Amino acid sequence: MKLTEKKHPPEMCHKYVQGIKDAQDLMGGKWRMIIVASLYYNGCMRFMDLQRHIGTIAPKVLSSELRDLELNHILKRTVYDTKPVTVEYELLPLGKSLSQVIGAFGKWGMNYREELLRKD
Repeated sequence: MKLTEKKHPPEMCHKYVQGIKDAQDLMGGKWRMIIVASLYYNGCMRFMDLQRHIGTIAPKVLSSELRDLELNHILKRTVYDTKPVTVEYELLPLGKSLSQVIGAFGKWGMNYREELLRKD
């Protein structure tokens, strides 16, 4: 196929590009995909467990990212009336629907790392 040939009709291409923009707006940034992947692979997690699992994320940043993901219906925050208060996070169906993206992203990343190690 030549570079100038088009594979899809322009209106379909525009819809896909817009979809990518929307997904990037929602899941872009350094931490959101990692947060969603952590909840996907580990299930429901408490704030501190999630922070420890991710590693280098600051509590303020994690809190902000979780709030945004909750506002966008990706995850659910549940507060339990305990002493001290317990807060748990879990993916909603919309967040779970990212499973193929998470799997593909992780697989690509592992392959990329292996490729780099082979070249060294």
